[in-house]
Amino acid sequence: MGEQVPRAGVKTAAKPAARAAAESAAKAAVKPAKSGAKLGAKPESRLAMVRRARRINRELAELYPYAHPELDFRNPFELLVATVLSAQTTDLRVNQTTPALFAAYPTPEDMAAAVPEELEELIRPTGFFRAKTKSLIGLSVALRDRFGGEVPGRLADLVTLPGVGRKTANVVLGNAFGVPGITVDTHFGRLVRRWKWTEQEDPEKVEAEIAAIFPKSEWTMLSHRVVFHGRRICHARRPACGACPIAPLCPAYGEGETDPEKARKLLKYEMGGQPGQRLSPPADYPGKPAPALGAG
Repeated sequence: MGEQVPRAGVKTAAKPAARAAAESAAKAAVKPAKSGAKLGAKPESRLAMVRRARRINRELAELYPYAHPELDFRNPFELLVATVLSAQTTDLRVNQTTPALFAAYPTPEDMAAAVPEELEELIRPTGFFRAKTKSLIGLSVALRDRFGGEVPGRLADLVTLPGVGRKTANVVLGNAFGVPGITVDTHFGRLVRRWKWTEQEDPEKVEAEIAAIFPKSEWTMLSHRVVFHGRRICHARRPACGACPIAPLCPAYGEGETDPEKARKLLKYEMGGQPGQRLSPPADYPGKPAPALGAG
């Protein structure tokens, strides 16, 4: 499935120039990285950190010009449901599950009237299916009864829905409504701490500190770029430091594999020549679509 709702800062149509840039960026990711960032013996000043952070964001924009949400959706309701389902599982597994789910329950009214046991069976592959079923039916009832069957476009309203926290609300606002927001998931939090942009652990405090570094217009795309980098190169256990184009700007260079050839083998998704997480990625995505559930 592809989005029908425009995403802030992302082109929805494929263009030769965009595809060429994406292919060039993917090739750049497997070139031997330079030595790690030399930030000096002195503590980095706030101004220097902000400049470094903004440069990292610019370089990530060149590396991932096609960055996008990795959940398939066609409208705000589908994105809201998919994001709730994505807790404690992969976006791939959600994308493999939602086609049958949305065929059965295409609207909030339909899902609000769902038989819990039948909904549970449809979303079982995503894990924690009983709790998620309760949240999905609850938020669908709320949308039907309080918002006229429409997903609200305000954070204050979204966080009142069952199973919807600030992270989920920002995903929906940024990608279905074009409202800038920073999405602090595990990848985002890990990388911004690794890059010394913040020392905070609490997601809301992380969000506030990162928001102070970047202009609001960059928030949504910054979130996509950082998450893309965390999934493809800067992994939690074995970062591919030797294949990382932003290694010269990274205070944590050397925590992972620094040998270029060994690091290249750690690259994932399109950087490693493998399918992405979406069954129906945007037209400018340079990688392969993911397989449907049961297709391999």
